[in-house]
Amino acid sequence: MALDGAFLLAVKQELTPLIGGRAEKIHQPSKDELIITIRTRDGSSRLLMSAAAGSARLHITEEAIENPPSPPMFCMLMRKHLSGARLADIRQDGLERILYFVFEGINELGDPVTLTLAAEIMGKYSNIILIGSEGRIIDSIKRTDDVTCRDRIILPGAQYTPPKRDERLNFLTADREEIRSRISTLTGRELSRGLVRIFEGVSPVLCDEWVYRAYGGDISPEEVTSADRLIDEIFRTRDEFFGGRRQFTIIREQDGRYKDFCFTNITKFGSLMKTEGCKSACETLERFYSERDRTARMKQRYHDLYKLLENAYERVLRRTENQKRELEESRKKDIYKLKGDLISANLYALEKGMTRFTCTNFYSEGEEITIELDPRFTPSQNMQRYYGLYRKADNAEKRLHELIAAGENELLYIDSVRDALSRAETENDVNALRSELMEQGYIRSTGGKGRQKSPKASPPIELFSPDGYRVLVGRNNRQNDELTLKTADKTDIWLHVKDITGSHVIIRTEGTTPPDTTILFAAAAAAANSRARNSSQVPVDYTLVKNVKKPSGAKPGMVIFTGNRTVYVKPLNSAEIKHTP
Repeated sequence: MALDGAFLLAVKQELTPLIGGRAEKIHQPSKDELIITIRTRDGSSRLLMSAAAGSARLHITEEAIENPPSPPMFCMLMRKHLSGARLADIRQDGLERILYFVFEGINELGDPVTLTLAAEIMGKYSNIILIGSEGRIIDSIKRTDDVTCRDRIILPGAQYTPPKRDERLNFLTADREEIRSRISTLTGRELSRGLVRIFEGVSPVLCDEWVYRAYGGDISPEEVTSADRLIDEIFRTRDEFFGGRRQFTIIREQDGRYKDFCFTNITKFGSLMKTEGCKSACETLERFYSERDRTARMKQRYHDLYKLLENAYERVLRRTENQKRELEESRKKDIYKLKGDLISANLYALEKGMTRFTCTNFYSEGEEITIELDPRFTPSQNMQRYYGLYRKADNAEKRLHELIAAGENELLYIDSVRDALSRAETENDVNALRSELMEQGYIRSTGGKGRQKSPKASPPIELFSPDGYRVLVGRNNRQNDELTLKTADKTDIWLHVKDITGSHVIIRTEGTTPPDTTILFAAAAAAANSRARNSSQVPVDYTLVKNVKKPSGAKPGMVIFTGNRTVYVKPLNSAEIKHTP
C-alpha cells in the first residue's frame, strides 16, 4: 500500500485547475498534516498534505477535519509566508513521489518573492518543506539533522537538495526496446519484484497486476520466454492513463478493510478480495485513508488523555492487588483467636519471659500446638496481643471486601472511558469525556476565570433497524445514563454487551414488540460500540428499560438489571452503520 509516482501524477493533473488561485486559509490538524484552502474563480478547494509515515498522501479533501484550539508553530510560519500567495505552478520530476507547489507572494518589505512548497510523499521519509527563492529551507513539518539522517539535512537555513534518485525507467515514456532490454537483465524468484526495481513510480500492486495479466501469475525472470505480452500490458496501462480511461480502484478484504488502491482495475485477487471504483484520484485517496486517519488523528491529539487513563488504571490495579494480598493475610484471624484462647486456658502454667510453650489444642483432639510468646510481656498481655491481632484482621477483612469491590468497579469505569475514547469521532466527544473525568476527580478542575465551559453534548448515535425501529447508541458514560434513565420509556428495550465495557443501546419500541431482526440489529450495534467490536461472536444482554436500575453512588454508566436474555451476534462494521443526519 503506497502512493506511487504514477498515481501522484494523476493527482497533479487533477490539481491543475488550482493554478492561479490564492492560499486563503492554512490549518494543521495534526503534527504531520497540513490543509491549504486555495480560492480560484470557481470557488475554494481544500488541499490536504500528509507526511504521516503510514498514510502519506496529497489530495483535495471534502472532509470536515477539526483543528486544534491553537495552531502549531509550523502552521503559523506557513500562514506568515503563504497567506494570500498565488499558486503559480505545480511541478513533478518524472514519476518522483514529490510535488513542488510554486507560490508567488509578497514579503514583509513589500517585495515580490517566490516560495516553493515541496510535498515529499515517500513513506516514513515523507515531509512537507517550505523553500525560499534562493533554494534554502525556511522550515519543514519534520526536521532531520546529520544524526537522524546522514544523506539529507532538513533544517531551517540548509540548502534544499532532493532525495537521491535512481536511474529507472518511466513506463509512461520509455519505448519497447528500452523496456525489453531492462527486463532481460532481471534476476530473482519473482518477476513482479524485479519490475518494481526497474520502473520509476510504480507500486507492487501494479507490477503484480501486469505479470498476472500477461502470464496468469507471478513467475521468475528466467521463465520469461517472450516479454512481448508483458510489454503489451504495460502499454495498455499507459494508453488508459493518457487516454482518460483510468479506472481508479480500491481493493478491500472480505471483512471490509481497505488493503490497497491503484489507477487501473485490479483483477489478480479474483474472489479473494472486493474492489470498488472511484471517480478520481483525490476521491480514491480520501476514501481509502479518511476513516483510519480520523482514528489516528484523534489518538494523536488526545494522547495525554489516553496516558492519564492508562496511569489511573495501573494505579488502581496495583492498589487492588495489594488489597487482595492483605485480604489473604487477614484470613489468618482464626489462628490468632485460637492462640489467644489457648493462652487464656493455660495462664496458670505460663510465666513472663517465656518465648514459646506447647499445649494441647482442645479444638482438635490429640493435636499439640506450639505458640510463640513475646518475653517482654506477661502471659495475660500475650493473650491480649493475639486477641488484638484477631480483631484487627477481622475488621480488615470486612473493610477489604468493600475496598476491593470498589477498586474493581473503578477499573471497570476507567476501562469504559478508555473504550469510549477509542470510539470518539470528534473533538466534542473527547471534550465531553474530559469533562466527565474532571467531575470524577481524575483531572484537576481549573477554577475561576480559567475554568472551561462544559462542551455541548453530541446527540446519541441514531440508527434504524431493517424493520424501521429507531435504535439509539450512547457515546459516553454520561450519555449512557441520560439515554437509559431519562430518554428511554419503560417499555423500550435496553441492550449492552455481556460483561464487557460498551455503550448502552435503546430500541424505541413505541409500545410495540419489535421482531427478532430488530433485536439482533441493535445487539450487533451494541457489539460494534464496545471493546468487543473486533470479535466474531459477541454475547449481548437485553431487557426492558424498566428492569434497569442505577445503584446509589454508582459511577456514570454503571447500572444493574434483571430479567435479561442473551443473544450472540457479529458486530456491525462501519459500512453497515448509517448515522442519520
